[in-house]
This record gives sequence, structure tokens and C-alpha cells, in this order.
Amino acid sequence: MAYQIRIKSQAEKALAKIPNPHRRRIAQAIDALARTPRPDGCKKLTGADDAYRIRVGDYRIVYEIMDKVLMVYIIRVAHRKDIYRSL
Repeated sequence: MAYQIRIKSQAEKALAKIPNPHRRRIAQAIDALARTPRPDGCKKLTGADDAYRIRVGDYRIVYEIMDKVLMVYIIRVAHRKDIYRSL
């Protein structure tokens, strides 16, 4: 049972600015979330109901899982030094 992936426009713009080798790895990680929304190494963010983050090299993907509608909503994609600012 695969989850549907939705990407917030802000995250999509940030992904487009990331250099290509990193962007490819991040895109593969996002695609893998459709099959396994809680992969090994994902962390639940404190202070948020259903928000998780995964690491892809020096970049982080912050997303929410909506189990009732089988959807993964990508909130932010950014470098590890910038990801938690204004979340």
C-alpha cells in the first residue's frame, strides 16, 4: 500500500536550488517515502504531531505523515544548518 507524495511549493523551490548530485539523492529519498514513510533513521520532531525528518547527507527532509489518507506531505528541504529555522 503506497502513500501519495505531496510537496509544499516552498520545499519544491528549495529543492530546485540544491546542487544536482545532492538533489538526485534527495529525490530518491522522497520517492522511497511513498513505500516506507517511517524508514530506519527517521526521527519524530518534538512539538509537532505527525512531523518527521530524515537525513540525506548534509540535507534534511521534514515531512508529515497522514495515515488516514495515505499521504506524505513534504514541508521543508534544506541544509542541516538552516532546516530548523522558522519551522
